[in-house]
Amino acid sequence: MAVLETFKKYLDTFVAWVCIGIVGLMTVLITWQVITRYLFNSPSAVSEILSRYLFIWLILFGSAYVFGLREHMAISFIKEKFSPRVKIITDMFTELAIAVFTFTIMIIGGWYTVLRQMWQLDSALQIPMGYIYSAIPLSGGLIVFYFLYNEIHLFRRLNTLNSVPGGEE
Repeated sequence: MAVLETFKKYLDTFVAWVCIGIVGLMTVLITWQVITRYLFNSPSAVSEILSRYLFIWLILFGSAYVFGLREHMAISFIKEKFSPRVKIITDMFTELAIAVFTFTIMIIGGWYTVLRQMWQLDSALQIPMGYIYSAIPLSGGLIVFYFLYNEIHLFRRLNTLNSVPGGEE
């Protein structure tokens, strides 16, 4: 389990730095876009398109990162009324539903989309659109890893709760 903890820590750090790098690069690109548009009266198409794609990548990788930290949005009003055991089971089921969606839509569907779009070039960047779409299955893979990690921890909490007398309180 220590290996998994260490791997998650390094993965979290890596994904956080990727997101920070994307934000930094987007800041530079958008600043360049404003300068070229208003000072030189010649907008840069490359910086506009690239910043748009980077924003999408930021959303996908940031969402996976937040899911891994278990800090994603949740409506917990009803769940808070349950016993600790039911809360954990509800969390496990919710994460399972998210993982099934992620695996089928983001990983499998995203992979087929990447493969189908490798022949189509972006008009401004002149790179295959499959590279741009590759953020979908990559972030899906992160979410599935975080799901497995979170399920292990939830299962351990459930077992600890079941082994403690009066754990249902």
